[in-house]
Amino acid sequence: MLRSVHEHELPVLRRWRNHPKVRASSFTTHEISPAEHARWWARVRDDPARRVFVYEHEGEAAGVVSYSGLDAGTRTASWAFYLDLDGLERSGALLAAWIGLERAAIAHAFGPLGLTRLRGEVLASNEPVRRLHRRFGFAEVAVHGLEVEGLRRDVIAIELTREDHA
Repeated sequence: MLRSVHEHELPVLRRWRNHPKVRASSFTTHEISPAEHARWWARVRDDPARRVFVYEHEGEAAGVVSYSGLDAGTRTASWAFYLDLDGLERSGALLAAWIGLERAAIAHAFGPLGLTRLRGEVLASNEPVRRLHRRFGFAEVAVHGLEVEGLRRDVIAIELTREDHA
């Protein structure tokens, strides 16, 4: 289930985002400071082209799903996510939460957000996430290079249409 972010949860979301494994698979790999996180939240919370949600797994906050570039005209957006790796690994629920988050994010995109196309990007080296996206029907549609914290990395563009998901 996806739900709104509560302001008091922001430090927890930053802790999850700063997990070394999350940072290593992200396009921003440095540790995010409280001030940087506050600036990010101030930008996204009222931006009509962006939505950020908490993913709940078995009634507990377990991850973050964000949509950006929401376009009512084309009914498209891009998405990204991260999970509470420490908590989910400790409880043995990581794989189930990962699958649940992907399912919830897609359902929300094609349901309440009314999208017809959901896009994303994943580092080419992140094969587990690429496999998960393929499992849910995402097509890998392009490869491009991106500088990530000073290093050139290959990035795979993915997309899923409402028709392909149905």
